[in-house]
Amino acid sequence: MRIQELIEEANALPVDERALVIESLLKSLNPTKSGIDENWADVAQKRLAELDSGAVEAVPGEEVFTKIRSRHGN
Repeated sequence: MRIQELIEEANALPVDERALVIESLLKSLNPTKSGIDENWADVAQKRLAELDSGAVEAVPGEEVFTKIRSRHGN
């Protein structure tokens, strides 16, 4: 099968199946290191729990970017 034929067949797939093909190809180009994804998921769950419990307060993104710009003179 030629590359162009493969691309055409992939483009004919439903969107959700194309997304799976893309995800699989990207993972093959940049394989994840063992445990990193799980660690990030753990951190995300911990931060969400902190937000939900009120232990930390969310800061609007625009406020964060404004502070960064002011600190770096942009």
